[in-house]
Amino acid sequence: MKYSLEFEEDIKNAIKTLNSGGTILYPTDTVWGIGCDATNEAAVNKVFDIKQRPKEKSLIILLAEAKDVLQYSATPHPDIIAIVESFEQPTTVIYDHALNIADTAIHENGSIAIRVTKDPFCRALLKRFQKPIISTSANISGANPATDFASVSTDIKNSVDYVVRHRQNDTAAAQASRIVTINDDGSLNIIRG
Repeated sequence: MKYSLEFEEDIKNAIKTLNSGGTILYPTDTVWGIGCDATNEAAVNKVFDIKQRPKEKSLIILLAEAKDVLQYSATPHPDIIAIVESFEQPTTVIYDHALNIADTAIHENGSIAIRVTKDPFCRALLKRFQKPIISTSANISGANPATDFASVSTDIKNSVDYVVRHRQNDTAAAQASRIVTINDDGSLNIIRG
């Protein structure tokens, strides 16, 4: 797939920032997010500091492919790839027994929240970075999520190491993902619709 020069520059600069342990402000398949290398403990701590979020609250990680879930959860549902690929809306799944992620990105009960994204920018970034990326809403903890770039606070914009230009002019209001767990029979338990 051919992308614009701005898109490619954003990908290149975001990867450089992520590789150096920095944080990015970027558009996702849902709301604008703050991201970092989900395997880098110091980078994850920076995200908590930017959001002023208590560390007991875990963070969502983004992956590019459903099969990638197998690297980050020790006990996914046997049909997890088919289940995730069937989602028609952005869906974050909470998995027990997280693997290969910075400890501070994991909930105190050992679970991890993962969303496989269909967003072209996020997928390109994840595939080239080749690691999971934190995706938490670009707002101070307790404030409303930033549904478009214009609604991201100046404090957040000034706190991250790189601000992605892609989709800054989009005005369509986005929504946060639904959050689910998967029951033994493959059905979903909706935590947030």
